[in-house]
Amino acid sequence: MSRILVTGATGYVGGRLVPQLLERGHHVRCLVRTPGKLDNVSWRSEVEVVKGDLGSLPTGLMADVDSAIYLVHSIGEGEDWVAKEIRDAENFRLAAEAAGVGRIIYLGGMGADDPDLSVHLSSRHAVGRTLAAGPIPVAELRAAVIIGSGSASFEMLRYLVEVLPVMVTPKWVSTRSQPIAISDVLDYLVRAIERSEPISGILEIGGPDVVSYAEMMAMYAEEAGLKRRRLIPVPFLTPRLSSHWVGLVTPVPASLARPLVDSLVNEVIVRDSRTVDLLGPPARTLREAIRLALGRTRSGDVPTSFTAADLQPFRAYETDPSWAGGTELVDTRTANSTSSPEQLYAVLCTLGGDTGWYAGEWLWRLRGFIDVLWGGPGLRRGRRHPSELRIGDYVDFWRVEEMQPPTLLRLHAEMLLPGNAWLEWTLEATPTGTTLTQRARFKPRGLWGRIYWYGVLPFHALVFPGLIRGIVRDAQARD
Repeated sequence: MSRILVTGATGYVGGRLVPQLLERGHHVRCLVRTPGKLDNVSWRSEVEVVKGDLGSLPTGLMADVDSAIYLVHSIGEGEDWVAKEIRDAENFRLAAEAAGVGRIIYLGGMGADDPDLSVHLSSRHAVGRTLAAGPIPVAELRAAVIIGSGSASFEMLRYLVEVLPVMVTPKWVSTRSQPIAISDVLDYLVRAIERSEPISGILEIGGPDVVSYAEMMAMYAEEAGLKRRRLIPVPFLTPRLSSHWVGLVTPVPASLARPLVDSLVNEVIVRDSRTVDLLGPPARTLREAIRLALGRTRSGDVPTSFTAADLQPFRAYETDPSWAGGTELVDTRTANSTSSPEQLYAVLCTLGGDTGWYAGEWLWRLRGFIDVLWGGPGLRRGRRHPSELRIGDYVDFWRVEEMQPPTLLRLHAEMLLPGNAWLEWTLEATPTGTTLTQRARFKPRGLWGRIYWYGVLPFHALVFPGLIRGIVRDAQARD
């Protein structure tokens, strides 16, 4: 078949598209920033993985590529994320032109090009125009709200409806949209890739139902077997206030909720028949999409999630002074156990989520609540699986950064911090069992980073000794 380059293969859509392309016999090359995130996916051995970033594409990335699939965006990634999206798209287009790529397929966002369009959707459209500025045919698939297990839109909908039986709602709940099932999005991407003649231009993709957000919430409540939700609309709940409200009750942090909520203000409905004429109609109704996503969520069968995306709210910048993040402050605890490294490592892989952190649970919850108030992810993300981990997995407000079973596990903090934090364990076999070393590492950024570390240091004595004792105790109980 054809050779296809997929960007965003570790993301929500890309992680589901790649296995479909492989099943259809295509050769797939994946551009990823963190190759380790693909180590444990079932299709890893069937793809070619290239480490790189859109800002500086690796040489030869697009050699012999027939179709290049653009599934990435930088939403909320620093204050200049809109400008970064344009730069990345231009780099991508120029590299594709130089390599003679046959077609580019881009998944963007629906919405009319007018002055009232949200920043998020305006940026999505600008990326499409940038990609289409050259001679390569570009199919820009503009999607409405995507409904699927693990999608940001579905998780926001799910938590709002399940957590709040009575909701004070802003005006945007009455805005019409045309939600589309993730399965239909994937089908449209595959059809655009496999069409004999490349498609150029904009293709609006939506499901068969045109509904308001309020109607979508009511439909979800019916499918979830919940009592009817009461909505109390008010005129003064701005998108900014709404994003904090969403951040408080859903796993979507306020930093991501803000551009999503801004977009809900805009009506997103299909305005012509071009997509159906060229690629056919969508297969699933909104009710079917909700039912399928709900079923997968309840069974734990969620192939990809929006939480797989990296959160970088406090990145270091080139203008930071050399002392801003160079110092590393460490809290080290050590324990000896009669358990084997394998037994201890199995316990480490269950931390967070329903298992918790063994000691000072109220402090963990308080830190999570504060993080949510500041716009971070908090503790509500839980875990992908109760006892299995892979690089890139979320564990409450941590992300699995490194795994070397049974000797090393490292988690990187995604809570909002004036610096970078890690929680890691190293395991060393001894004649009588294992020496377990636990380190809480922090690289502060500037004065506030140091103030933060020494401010929370007293609480470490209430949390970290109990954490390592709990790990040892649980492992020995499994002997």
